[in-house]
Amino acid sequence: MKQFHYLFTVPEQKRVRMLISTDAKNEADDQYAIAHHLMTPKFDVRGIIPAHFETPYRNTGTSCQASLDEVHLVLKLMDMEGVCPVEKGADGPLPDEFTPMDSPGARLIIREAMQDDPRPLYIACQGTLTDMASAILLEPEICSRATCIWIGGGAYPDGEHEFNQDVDIAAANAVLSSAMPVWQVPKNVYKQMAVSLAELQHKVAPCGAIGKYLFEQMADYNLKLAAIPHWPHGEIWGLGDSPTIGVLLFESERKDVYEMRPAPRIDPETSRYIPGKATREIRVYKDANARLTLEDFFAKLAINYG
Repeated sequence: MKQFHYLFTVPEQKRVRMLISTDAKNEADDQYAIAHHLMTPKFDVRGIIPAHFETPYRNTGTSCQASLDEVHLVLKLMDMEGVCPVEKGADGPLPDEFTPMDSPGARLIIREAMQDDPRPLYIACQGTLTDMASAILLEPEICSRATCIWIGGGAYPDGEHEFNQDVDIAAANAVLSSAMPVWQVPKNVYKQMAVSLAELQHKVAPCGAIGKYLFEQMADYNLKLAAIPHWPHGEIWGLGDSPTIGVLLFESERKDVYEMRPAPRIDPETSRYIPGKATREIRVYKDANARLTLEDFFAKLAINYG
């Protein structure tokens, strides 16, 4: 098992429990966030839930298995196999916002949330909210025992089409209408995590087997989608899932980086936010602190795999 090489120690009372829900084979950025979580000593990663990324135009029923395989590959390349449980999520979206899709991944969320552990639990949702919603619907008591950090949803105030949201709007509405504390990082904020492929070649590719893979799979994916006119952009990418780490590295006194907003409902037809339906507030981030988050990742990768 990989031993990290930090010359500092995070006091135990400062550490937090983490679960990672990830559609790891959907694009090319989840892998970076998984590695970053695992290298961060503030986090006690208690499990990883590979998530589906089925859509009406890409409905194979195999995407969750692809995410599962990718998670195991990342762990192998990091020499961290067996570091935590890996439990597969649902193979597709909720049939409606009141009916869970039971899965080992949803049960892992419930099991960890119900642990008698005084440390806070954060669930980093780097894709669809299917498994988060299912866990809440199966055991509502977890809402008082965890916080959901969600990379997803359109910019406020109106909302817009956004992939993680649109994969399962019923699940997003189930979570947003629940009592679960939600820290949302919407599209306009996670897009702040821009990197260039040259930067990744320089800072990531030389860092062992995992660095080589992280860079090459992103460069390959960039070519794979070359025929799409508007995205990706040719020489840059976004590590849009990395704010699930960054928001927990922020100074806790920084209240200016987010605002409390009425929890929206999302219109399944338009993907827009529906005003006037809120029953509680959620935390919505305005700033992802790209410098802190990205430089922290590059430093940890170099220290441990360079």
